[in-house]
Amino acid sequence: MIKKSLIELIFEAASIERWNDHIRPSRGFTEIDKQSHKMIYAYVLAKIEGNIDMLKLIEGGIFEFLHRLVLTDIKPPVFHRLVKEKGDELNHWALNTLHNDIINIPHNFYEKMETYLFDKTYAENERRILEAAHYLATKWEFDIIYDMCRSYYGIDATRAEIDNKLNSFSGLKSFDTLIRNNNYRGFTNLLGELRFQQRWSRSPRIPATSVAGHMMIVAVLSYLCSCDTKACGARIANNFLGGLFHDIPEVLTRDIVSPVKNSVEGLDELIKSIEQDQMEHILYPLIPAEWRDELEYFTNNEFSNKAIVDGKILVTTSEEIDEKYNSAEYKPVDGKLIRGCDHLSACIETYFSHIYGITTHALQNGNRQLCKHYENAEICGIPFGSLFDYFTI
Repeated sequence: MIKKSLIELIFEAASIERWNDHIRPSRGFTEIDKQSHKMIYAYVLAKIEGNIDMLKLIEGGIFEFLHRLVLTDIKPPVFHRLVKEKGDELNHWALNTLHNDIINIPHNFYEKMETYLFDKTYAENERRILEAAHYLATKWEFDIIYDMCRSYYGIDATRAEIDNKLNSFSGLKSFDTLIRNNNYRGFTNLLGELRFQQRWSRSPRIPATSVAGHMMIVAVLSYLCSCDTKACGARIANNFLGGLFHDIPEVLTRDIVSPVKNSVEGLDELIKSIEQDQMEHILYPLIPAEWRDELEYFTNNEFSNKAIVDGKILVTTSEEIDEKYNSAEYKPVDGKLIRGCDHLSACIETYFSHIYGITTHALQNGNRQLCKHYENAEICGIPFGSLFDYFTI
């Protein structure tokens, strides 16, 4: 089972502000938001590129995320110089810092992270995609703050540095295609707007997480929980992607809270219909048809356990997936596990705000209802009730 300290470390990314020595928007420039946007870019680049190992890409993204977390918010030029001159020493220090939290994660998580950090020939293609995605997400942020910071000393040097780094990816098929294709850029820009949509918008909270940040937390938790199951590599990757994309319709409708959805009979179904209509007319035209099928698979009926059998989506159980469909050909997804991680993320949001001294009746009630709902609950053999016990107010 995931350690509480690891979950707390992941959630710290919601408090790390980026560009904190520049004038910037008050929302959407945290490390967790950046990591979410980076993985969305990485997904798009990987789909364009083809022949990318999605599990290695996802794991590389998580390894880089954890590495960045333990090295905190070092200014990028300083960070890159430190990595260049003392990279191995920093990697050893990062692994040692994380050791107790990750050493017992199944599927050789620690060993794979160690290999990723020290063997530059491991996952070379996936590493290149992640690096390009990192700078694309950084450029997206910088373009927003540039006009506010034109008078800053060195701002144009920063722009030149970012542009030069992006130019180094010229020749990477997926990067060149994304830069030239207005639809692909529209897709990544549109999903980037989820960085500005605040969750629990009527309840003051610390930290005030966004929908994008929440999606990344759910994705990472879904990956880590999946490692504790019998899931094959493709299923683990699908659970991560299911977590990463589960809330993307909200970029078109905004977050509609559960009390509203449940206030009138049939309202939840109507909202789902409106979301689907908006996706059909706004989001899906930006991407190829084959991508659409995959995104629909992750966003429609997103909290059901399912597999694709004989070309059709089969809603089933995790036990049946274990027995019959636990391989890449069936594209299995543990939707109920993703839902558990979705609710766990919400519980963590209420818990941290409470211990930081900012709470409301809505947050307290939300925490208590979630913890009660998952009391003694088990999903895919994982004692989810114990995970919620970590964060009970």
